[in-house]
Amino acid sequence: MARAPASELEKMRAGLPYRPGDPELVAMRKRAQRLTRDYNQTLYGDDEERAGLLHALFGQPTDAVIRPPFHVDYGSEIVFGRGVFLNYGCVILDVARVEIGDRVQIGPYVQILTADHPRNAAERATGAEWGRPIRIGADAWIGGGAILLPGVSIGEGAIVAAGAVVTRDVPAGTTVAGNPARPLSDGR
Repeated sequence: MARAPASELEKMRAGLPYRPGDPELVAMRKRAQRLTRDYNQTLYGDDEERAGLLHALFGQPTDAVIRPPFHVDYGSEIVFGRGVFLNYGCVILDVARVEIGDRVQIGPYVQILTADHPRNAAERATGAEWGRPIRIGADAWIGGGAILLPGVSIGEGAIVAAGAVVTRDVPAGTTVAGNPARPLSDGR
């Protein structure tokens, strides 16, 4: 029998309610903030320095092209495929795993939000939150200003139109637009 998650980090990674004010999580976020601050100041810095900062942030090397500014909660919960591109101003709240497939193109000011909160105000006041993972399949294109909400999956080759708010899974090869995002009938 597996043991129950004990630390707030273990709870967070298991998708269970956790306390984001936990000292270990606060320290992890502060580290990520320092690394993203340094990365965001390298707009015209050398490629080796930028690659080193991303490696430290994500805990693994990546060939992703990420245009600053870029913001994350932790960085450690994000996994990039090969040849990924993120344009200016992207935000990834990675309290749960975020998987971004090969050759995914992400427009400016996209928000990828895994963090979720109780719907009941009294429960929300306790400070508890949890996350639900987001997966973006290979060759997907996420248009500028789109918002991906907790727990959604974007299928391979799918297109999320600029400004769309994705509240449900998007099947492979489908184009969605609007708020909430809905499939386009003409495939635009």
